[in-house]
Amino acid sequence: MDRNLALELVRVTEAAALSCAQWMGKGDANSADAAAVQAMRRAFDSIRFDGTVVIGEGERDEAPMLFIGEKVGAGGNPEVDIALDPLECTNSVAYGRNNALAVVALAPKGCFLHAPDTYMEKIAVGAKAADAIDLNKSVEQNVRDVADALGMHVEKLTVVILERDRHKDLIAKVRSTGARIHLILDGDVSAAIATALPDTGIDLLLGTGGAPEGVLAAAALQCVGGAMQGRLRFRNDEEIQRARKMGVTDIDKILTLDDLARGNQIMFCATGVTSGDMLKGVRFFSGGAWTHSLVMRAKTGTIRYIETQHFFDRKPIY
Repeated sequence: MDRNLALELVRVTEAAALSCAQWMGKGDANSADAAAVQAMRRAFDSIRFDGTVVIGEGERDEAPMLFIGEKVGAGGNPEVDIALDPLECTNSVAYGRNNALAVVALAPKGCFLHAPDTYMEKIAVGAKAADAIDLNKSVEQNVRDVADALGMHVEKLTVVILERDRHKDLIAKVRSTGARIHLILDGDVSAAIATALPDTGIDLLLGTGGAPEGVLAAAALQCVGGAMQGRLRFRNDEEIQRARKMGVTDIDKILTLDDLARGNQIMFCATGVTSGDMLKGVRFFSGGAWTHSLVMRAKTGTIRYIETQHFFDRKPIY
């Protein structure tokens, strides 16, 4: 695939971020999400490719646009699958919290797991600890093994975990090892990616979050050289049946990075909506705004940070 396609994706995530950032702190998560979805959908129309959404806003009867199976792009080659989240962490925007992103990943057809809208148990690390993680091992053993792989004392290791009631036992187990914990209210996509980027201070992601977000995180980690494992955690029989219809045959399988997002043709792009561990959020000024984006390609391992100044009198916000 043309490498310039990765840079075209930046305009898509920028459009979504600029549109929904106007809703920051206003307490209206639905309006923020709708603004991101509409802007991202329109921005796709300017890119020449034949895209199919495989991770999106839900099924056709649940979402008016960017639903699973929807065709996007201006048509023509290449033919690709798209995983996206126009606004990862809607509540972070609604209540002015950190780590909200607009995210798109792209790959040749068949490279992304068609993940059902359920939970996934996850563990993620950077390249140096790629061989150290195993969901079959205890939490405590994983923490110690990652510390060893990184050449760190356990007490210096930082583990990022979503702050949820379901994670009380997990948090207790991590604390028993002596490792440091960084609790986040939302945003395990950016947290997973942060484990593989320098200077974030995050070494290991543990916990249960959304399965579609797991695919997005895996796509990014394929680009940056990290590692991840996941295991689907269904809440009811309906979710199991939906997963089977989407092609998931072994519902208890430990999914590797290649199961979630496969190959070296993956492209990943994210733009910050609110500032977090990885990206700065949208910053408005009179007549425009600054955006901060991350663009990566699995083929080359290239990581680009793009800071863009937008002038609304020349190019109106979506």
